[in-house]
Amino acid sequence: MRDITFDNITETVIQAYSGAQDARSGEILALLIQRLHDFVREANLTPLEWEAAMGILARAAASTDGERNEFILLSDLLGVSALVDLLDGQQDQKASITTLMGPFYVPETPVLENGSDLTGDNDGERIVVYGQIRDSADKPLSGAQIEVWQNAPSGLYAVQDPSQPEHNLRGTLHADENGNYAFATAKPMSYKVPEDGAGGELVRAGGRHCWRPAHIHIMVTAEGCKRHISQIFDLNDPYIDEDAVFGVRGPLAVPYDQQPGEEELARFANIQRPFNIASVDFVLAPA
Repeated sequence: MRDITFDNITETVIQAYSGAQDARSGEILALLIQRLHDFVREANLTPLEWEAAMGILARAAASTDGERNEFILLSDLLGVSALVDLLDGQQDQKASITTLMGPFYVPETPVLENGSDLTGDNDGERIVVYGQIRDSADKPLSGAQIEVWQNAPSGLYAVQDPSQPEHNLRGTLHADENGNYAFATAKPMSYKVPEDGAGGELVRAGGRHCWRPAHIHIMVTAEGCKRHISQIFDLNDPYIDEDAVFGVRGPLAVPYDQQPGEEELARFANIQRPFNIASVDFVLAPA
């Protein structure tokens, strides 16, 4: 490594990491180094531009702590998180499409009865979400666990806002013997991902915005099936085609303003009126 030149540096660096004990780590490192060096060459990156990039990473590190990970936000804003999710689901051809978990998931939320109303003291329109959980063989998944979380009408999640109850608009329920689930909740709102750090710098530099369309997070788990992470989007949200983190999937975008028919009114007679409805089924891939 004494005579490193523009022509041999990439191969030299790749060779330096060729002793990785884990074969997969070695493969990933070799690809990463090659792509990074190719990018620097193609972009003709200058020292000042390199310094600016290192500054972005330093500011991302400075704002990352136990409650906020700016590097994950950068991954989201560059579409990397979405690509990893889409890549992971490529082989799940008979399953529903998945999307991002996001940073606001909290495990072990209170277990609620199927059909419960999560609205609580939150203002805004009420919406009943319901559907069926099945496996890839179209068999209903009795007892499937459904975890739900979303933001409040203020646009903030409970973990962001100390004034909200700890488990506001969150809960865990289980599908009935036919795989059916249902819950009522306050209509979520569009909101901005954090823009006061490195992620905001990136978005502004690219001439974009930080808005996400309104959505309800769903995570479904069932024995013998792959964990299913999803979001139910408001089809009519103004940002449905401009999601800052590229998380919208066509089958997951449904209208939030559908009026219930007589069947839904009878089925959800225990839910305070008025309410709208949104129906989404989830098909889980085998584990």
